[in-house]
Amino acid sequence: MKTAEHLHACGVKPSYTRMRIYEYLHNHHDHPTVEHIYGALKDSLPTLSKTTVYNTLKLFLEKHLVRELIMQNQAHYDIVTDFHAHFQCNNCHTIYDIPMQREHVVNGNVEAHHIEDVQLTYRGICRSCQQTTQVE
Repeated sequence: MKTAEHLHACGVKPSYTRMRIYEYLHNHHDHPTVEHIYGALKDSLPTLSKTTVYNTLKLFLEKHLVRELIMQNQAHYDIVTDFHAHFQCNNCHTIYDIPMQREHVVNGNVEAHHIEDVQLTYRGICRSCQQTTQVE
């Protein structure tokens, strides 16, 4: 399904700017911030503002097209909305997806509650940084 059709099917009016932001998220699974998205698109979209990026991401959140991750007091955006965990490297700050089943996290103690979101983040040193440290 094309971007415009997908956004329309999800209840989002597919403006050119919204499609470009959605496509950026779809092509960059590195959990970008508003600043990253704005920086990547501002040259090709001269009328783009950070406010537009914020408002577009807010709409995408309302329509469940993205997830917001708050890490070290900064919002990151994830187009993968299926349940999964994250790993953030304490050295390079890269954020990776970790496949995980919801059943492995949610146990019988919370079944009586209506859970809307679970965010599980592991922190440590990624393999790349470990290898770099070992080489030095």
